Amino acid sequence: MNGPKIYFEIGSFKITQTEVSMLTVTILLCVAGYFLGRNLKKRPGRVQVVTEKLVSMLYTLVEDTMGKHNSRWTPYIGALFLSSIGGTFIGMTGIFRSVTADLSVTLTWALMTSFLVWGCTIKYSGLKSFLKGYINPLNIISDIAQPVSMAFRHFGNIMGGGVLMSLLYSALAAASSLVLGLIRSNGWIAAGVVAIAGGALLFLGIRGKKMVKKIFGIVFLVIALCAALEILGVFREIPILQVGIPGILSLYFDIFSGFVQALVFSLLTMVYVGNACPPIEEKAE
Repeated sequence: MNGPKIYFEIGSFKITQTEVSMLTVTILLCVAGYFLGRNLKKRPGRVQVVTEKLVSMLYTLVEDTMGKHNSRWTPYIGALFLSSIGGTFIGMTGIFRSVTADLSVTLTWALMTSFLVWGCTIKYSGLKSFLKGYINPLNIISDIAQPVSMAFRHFGNIMGGGVLMSLLYSALAAASSLVLGLIRSNGWIAAGVVAIAGGALLFLGIRGKKMVKKIFGIVFLVIALCAALEILGVFREIPILQVGIPGILSLYFDIFSGFVQALVFSLLTMVYVGNACPPIEEKAE
């Protein structure tokens, strides 16, 4: 799995896949926000009800994590969460690259969190108190480790999932070539045996209501069909095993993992910024 491609250069400025993907995600989020936020009615329809419910849930999450006095951070947390989700999911299109698979993106978000923490600390505690904290070298290490750990956690999980999926696709392509090659080399007899086995498994699965037998029966029949097409010379090297299996694993590596990493990154941001923005009574002390 390679890094982002460079589309073109303007002097020393380079436009890569990451910039294009991030711009696309930003435009889509802005368009979605415009259409979901316009023409709000007192008697809302289904779309408005769902939108208001999601926004309410987001405000509740921020207030429970950061305190009600920090509810003003909700738009930023929502934008960060949706940018991460959209930036990961856009890689599933096959056209764009996941922006969260680029360390520069996650590191930028992590540094934004650090700058917010430092700014809030200076605002509420004063510059002198802020600088005094660095007398302890452990605080310096902590401030460096915080953005680094946030960035690498998000980037590593998304990038690792992408690498595993790439390896899986390559392995399944090789397995498809091997299986269909064996059947093709033995001609119509081998294809017929696989078709009969698939039909028998499908029949037994339907009769006994066994899902596993149904699935294997369908797989055997499809393999037999692809082998027949290759024997006839209609197609060559059909990667049949790449269909279905990657989609199941993609539910975890792309969808579930992407959602979890976006949520974890947003929660860490809320915790760090919330600690730097204490309630009024604590600030008074």
